[in-house]
Amino acid sequence: MSSQMYAHIRRNPRFAELVARRTRLAVMLSAVVLVIFYGFVMMVAFAPDIVATRLFEGSNLTVGIALGLFQFVLFWVLTLIYVRRANGEFDDLNKEIVQAAWKETK
Repeated sequence: MSSQMYAHIRRNPRFAELVARRTRLAVMLSAVVLVIFYGFVMMVAFAPDIVATRLFEGSNLTVGIALGLFQFVLFWVLTLIYVRRANGEFDDLNKEIVQAAWKETK
C-alpha cells in the first residue's frame, strides 16, 4: 500500500475507533491476567496455609493446585475471547476501513 493509502486510513474516524476498542480490550484482558497471576503469587508468598489446604478430607488436591489449574483455564478463555473479537468485530471493522481507503484513493 502507498503512503497515500495509509494517510486515508489514519484520517478515517473508524480507524481511531478500531484502535481505541482494541486497546481497551487488550488493557482489560492484561489487567485481569496480571491481577490473577500476581494475586496467586502473593497468596503463595503470604498465605501458604490457605494454598496448602486440601480441598476435601483425604484428597491430594490442594487449593493451590486447584487455583493454578484455574489460571490455565482462565487464560485460555481470555485468549478465546480476544481471538473471537479479533477475528469477528475487529476484522470486520478493519475491512471496512481498508475498503473506504481504496475508494478514496481511486
